[in-house]
Amino acid sequence: MLVTGATGRVGRVVIDQLLNAGVPVRALTHSSETAARLPATVEIFIGDLTVPESLDPALNGAGAVFLVWTAPPQTASAVVERLAANVRRVVFLSSPHQTPHPFFQQPNPMAVLHADIERLIAATGLESTIIRPGMLASNSLAWWTPAIQAGEVVRWPHGAAETAPVDDRDVAAVAARTLYQDGYVGGDYVLTGSESLTQAAQVDVIGDALGRRIAFEEMTPDEFRSLSEATAPSSVVDMLLAAWSAAIGQPAYITNAVADILGTAPRTFRQWAADHATAFTEGSEGS
Repeated sequence: MLVTGATGRVGRVVIDQLLNAGVPVRALTHSSETAARLPATVEIFIGDLTVPESLDPALNGAGAVFLVWTAPPQTASAVVERLAANVRRVVFLSSPHQTPHPFFQQPNPMAVLHADIERLIAATGLESTIIRPGMLASNSLAWWTPAIQAGEVVRWPHGAAETAPVDDRDVAAVAARTLYQDGYVGGDYVLTGSESLTQAAQVDVIGDALGRRIAFEEMTPDEFRSLSEATAPSSVVDMLLAAWSAAIGQPAYITNAVADILGTAPRTFRQWAADHATAFTEGSEGS
């Protein structure tokens, strides 16, 4: 099994899941420096999605690929062609852009890219499985850790917007299962947590995990745009604001896909927060 995005939030855990299942693993990574973070039992290949021919050594002899697209769109067609020429099966980490819930129906450049890659995969005849995580629980680390570390109020827009954060570990477990077990070819799975929580409530849950109250204060969308200028593309900021705004006043979209595939209920956001409490105080991403 070849894992792309091998050192990312999901890909890195997919590797552990596959190794635990006794599945031989290959990892595609950008450099020997990032490769050093991976287990010694993983076969390392240096390559880049923007240079399709660099994937050939990793694909030669591989049976299936976990595809995480982390590059500009220009080389997507050439990469998918190489996948089709070398492997039988692909599991693609996409997004819930087909989901009939306002949160997922706002203009989103990444969703457009994901849809294009899905069409490319379908056109090749590859055996494919599409997994579509909703909001990842780990996003809260990037969003709220600085304020929490500093003991400050968490200021954020659209605090009343409800999402159902899914634990990255559950996403990775689903990806691994659909890679190495039969029965998932043609599957299309939206992955969510099991509970709908406002963003303000999520901050409360993190506070409970830390044993202290964390104050939450509403920020205007314009303030958020201004503060995000240095850290995120404006298209991403606009997409997030539109999605959160559209989600206000209705419960988050929730599926049973994680439980159906893994046979266990998805981890709650409370469990995720408890397991990552030190990350909010030490600034690491935790386990």
